[in-house]
Amino acid sequence: MRAGLDGTVTRTHVVGVDQTLVDIDAKVPDELIARYALPKGSSTVIDNDRAMALYEELLAARMISYEFAGGTVGNTLHNYSILADDSSILLGVMSETIRLGTSGYRYLSNTSSRVSLDYLQPVDGPIGRCFALVTPDGERTFAISEGKMNALRPESIPATIFSDASALVISAYLLRCKPGDPMPAATLRAISLARAARVPVVLTLGTRFVIAERPAFWREFIAEHVDVLAMNDEEAEALTGESDPLIGCDRALDLCELVLCTAGPTGLYMAGHTDDAVKRETRYPLLPGAIAEFNRYEFSRPIRRADCERPLKVFAHIAPYHGGPDRITSTNGAGDAALAALLHDMAANRYHQGRVPASSKHVRPFLTYSSMSQVCRYANRVSYEVLVQSAPRLTRALPEREEGLDEEAYWAR
Repeated sequence: MRAGLDGTVTRTHVVGVDQTLVDIDAKVPDELIARYALPKGSSTVIDNDRAMALYEELLAARMISYEFAGGTVGNTLHNYSILADDSSILLGVMSETIRLGTSGYRYLSNTSSRVSLDYLQPVDGPIGRCFALVTPDGERTFAISEGKMNALRPESIPATIFSDASALVISAYLLRCKPGDPMPAATLRAISLARAARVPVVLTLGTRFVIAERPAFWREFIAEHVDVLAMNDEEAEALTGESDPLIGCDRALDLCELVLCTAGPTGLYMAGHTDDAVKRETRYPLLPGAIAEFNRYEFSRPIRRADCERPLKVFAHIAPYHGGPDRITSTNGAGDAALAALLHDMAANRYHQGRVPASSKHVRPFLTYSSMSQVCRYANRVSYEVLVQSAPRLTRALPEREEGLDEEAYWAR
């Protein structure tokens, strides 16, 4: 909470709904995948007994690389709070009784103290566990033990936390539950409250398998409920049918207001809308692609289509930071880190608007504080920090701001 220039109090935070779980990464032989009847390369829900047997075997054979607090939204909020050094609010469940070494203990000990856990719903039982099993060919197979992670009830979503929020973050996993689980209803209540408060709803797709099961459903869901979409190139193809990530972003942009897409060795893309009257032309080289010179207006800031008199699609791209790390042990969490950077910029925009509403930065209702090009640079840098470590959550803020072209200063001259 901070005082504005006129003495008013301004504050903001990010809200997220997630399945609280612990990630367990392990390097395993193909034989183990077959023995536990896990579809290789896919994501499968397993019962608690099979999860316990799997965990004991991995532990005894010393195949576990690490155990860490997980969940795509939980990762994103943690990273956001590390980057912004500010608060976020996590909605989900937590074991009412927590003992040393349990999943609940590991979750709490690996989450930034700036992430508020005050609104978690207590449950009688364990939270979830997600096994990421990496075979010698590099393929990742996921086995999820639900525990009570999908027991979040709609009445546990308080309306008061949305009035000052800069974004609500959800994932596709929240709607993929067993019949009778209350999590989907709780998620829809959070969306309803966010939209009533004009808070942008941010959806991260999670995995291509979830989207490929019901692509038509997800297209309708995004068009109805979502403002900002985060995905990787595989998820983009599952959603839109387009293998080219740039075209995938273009198709997804017909469904929402802003798109962030990570594309592995190709880099990172963003797509959004701006008004023709406030478009900004890049000073970087124009890039070839399925859309010719697609980055021409990447110095623009995104605006909702409904707030544009003459809406214009705008795209931005950046190659992997410094070509990427020499050796990547895991890509888990890189997309969550990129999304955290975007959320930080969106929150900065709301915070600055509250403090200096007459600033030229707010002549239009922009979604971000920085240009799309600059957000790409920031997201790319944060993803790099996750790629060079062995855990999906940042352990520190960025060491220093990257040197380079400052578009905002250039256009202010």
